[in-house]
Amino acid sequence: MSGYDLDLFVIGAGSGGVRAARTAAELGARVAIAEPRQLGGTCVNLGCVPKKFLVYGAHYRDDLSEAPAYGWSVREPAFDWGRLIANKDAQVARLRQHYERLLRAAGVTIIHGRARLVDAHTVAVDELRYRARFILIATGSRPKRPDIPGQELAVTSDEAFSLPHFPKRIVIVGGGYIAVEFAGIFNGMGAHTTLLHRGPLFLRGFDDDARGFLAKQMQDKGVSFRFDTEVNALTRIPGGSRVSLNTGDHLEAELVMYAIGRVPQVSGLGLDALGIARTESGAIVVNDEYRSAVSSVYAIGDVIDRVRLTPLAIAEGMAVSRCLFGNAAHGVDYGNIPTAVFSQPELATVGLTEARARARFDQIKVYKTRFTPLKYTLSGRDERAFLKLIVAAPSDRVVGAHMVGPEAAEVIQGIAIALKAGATKAVFDATLGIHPTLAEEFVTLRRLEA
Repeated sequence: MSGYDLDLFVIGAGSGGVRAARTAAELGARVAIAEPRQLGGTCVNLGCVPKKFLVYGAHYRDDLSEAPAYGWSVREPAFDWGRLIANKDAQVARLRQHYERLLRAAGVTIIHGRARLVDAHTVAVDELRYRARFILIATGSRPKRPDIPGQELAVTSDEAFSLPHFPKRIVIVGGGYIAVEFAGIFNGMGAHTTLLHRGPLFLRGFDDDARGFLAKQMQDKGVSFRFDTEVNALTRIPGGSRVSLNTGDHLEAELVMYAIGRVPQVSGLGLDALGIARTESGAIVVNDEYRSAVSSVYAIGDVIDRVRLTPLAIAEGMAVSRCLFGNAAHGVDYGNIPTAVFSQPELATVGLTEARARARFDQIKVYKTRFTPLKYTLSGRDERAFLKLIVAAPSDRVVGAHMVGPEAAEVIQGIAIALKAGATKAVFDATLGIHPTLAEEFVTLRRLEA
């Protein structure tokens, strides 16, 4: 387009921004992407990927303890936090290089620096100016910090991925999936772990049966919970911090970690000067096509604060690029989004919770079961699994599936296809199970509860 240096300028090289840039370039657009930090954004560097490595690492304590029941003699295990972090860092660096190769292969210009909007078509990076027909903001989010005395003594998930030493006692504050996952990680690696949450139960928004079941399993594995509890202040003490609670008592820990949510990363972008509307939380307001109040400026991912999941940011990025450069005007389907909490044990879900299903349908049927996985019957491990299906009556369509147990995320990914296709309970019942597996329980569920 005459008068522009680029067809698309992407601000932020996280998963959504990278996919949008690649897709647009592959459709023939002239594209540049700017990132002040490392390619890959939160997911690759300080989120999904490194967190999953830590989750894998935390599982080995249980796995090693079960080995003798299966005939393996294991010497006294010893955990090396530094080795795990170094290996994690090496793999994350490899992924960043992979992202760079993909972008360059697609013809995307990579700009290392902090970008800001100058006007509806101009982006500044340091002293340079770029004119673009369209601008896409994909700057993601950052951890929220508490507004309490001593908050500087706490770390967030950003710092938790590179702690110089493994803490023997940790207090984690929060009730979302990040707090729950890190509670499982640190507990699994041997730290005395306490999770504080201001509400009566963690993971608000997930199915009540599933999150209650998970809380019991985590407690049985050694995590201490303090619900309906808030922190008033943190105070430095020798070897760590004192955590003063609203209940009047206090805890002591080597490390305090806050995981109380994330906020859109929008500071310094120049949004206000252009009149780009934002919500109270700072999220950029966009329409169904991800266009902001300025018609040439689009936004996706955590910065619009719809659903904070990497696959959604990727889908949104592709939707924008295909709409702008591929004449394929379609959005993203936010129904039946599968998701998982990589807790220990895992919790995974797709579709409606029981509470939401009851609010939406006049009548539902609920099928659920609790049992000990076969692997644990031999080892004697005290951990159970939970499966639940929610069916809309009289259509018989399955509208929700929830699972807590080993490899729950892998199982629910397959179940999500069935829900997307509109499968009924009769279809589930007519499907043969793979025996013996946990997943087969989803096609053999007959226990109906009111």
